[in-house]
Amino acid sequence: MTVYFIGAGPGDPDLITVKGQRLIQQCPVLIYAGSLVPSAVLEGHSAVQVVDSAGLHLEQIIALMKSAHAQGQDVARVHSGDPSLYGAIGEQIRHLRELGIPFEIIPGVTATAACAALLETELTLPDVAQTVILTRYADSSPMPAGEALGDLARHGATLAIHLGVKNLGRIVEELLPHYGQDCPVAVVHRASWPDQDWVRGTLADIEVQVQAKGFRRTALILVGRVLAADNFADSALYRASHAHLFRP
Repeated sequence: MTVYFIGAGPGDPDLITVKGQRLIQQCPVLIYAGSLVPSAVLEGHSAVQVVDSAGLHLEQIIALMKSAHAQGQDVARVHSGDPSLYGAIGEQIRHLRELGIPFEIIPGVTATAACAALLETELTLPDVAQTVILTRYADSSPMPAGEALGDLARHGATLAIHLGVKNLGRIVEELLPHYGQDCPVAVVHRASWPDQDWVRGTLADIEVQVQAKGFRRTALILVGRVLAADNFADSALYRASHAHLFRP
């Protein structure tokens, strides 16, 4: 048997990979993060055991996987977005390796990608930003040395900040010295879900807009000049004068 860590995508059940959907429909055991994965993602399953892991701790989740392994049953462990980003799969994998239980990771569409699509924005533009930093805000859990928001902001890259909307005021304070008051910001709530919502503004006014919307959780903060750029160079890739392997 195998434990499949499946990225369910940002919320829209159509934004899951074909492989991920097939495994959800085939695996006899389903363990899903019910607080973040919509039930529509599980439609069509034939599992004999379906468990919402929202109320379970790590040892209970591993016990379920261990029991399935003893019975020769594949497990679909369904996470939101892409499981490699803030999915807490590392600790699960460590246990599985110790137990000798095979596993496989099926990537998913990230919340960052869903937000960029919603905002009709390319996050990397020539002459504007060629780097995207995915991070979170240090609240109850500290950040490693060198990864404080101010340290990352010095690069001037496009920022995608997870788990930070309730601390938006502090985030703005830390970013202002590096990006300036006029830097574009977007805050997207539950991207690709039926109740998705968002606001666009600048570091000077984004707090007021978010307060008016009442966003308190499951929102992603995007910061960077790419969000409002309309004056940038065309890429070399499609430039008529640029030759490459496929276009002499």
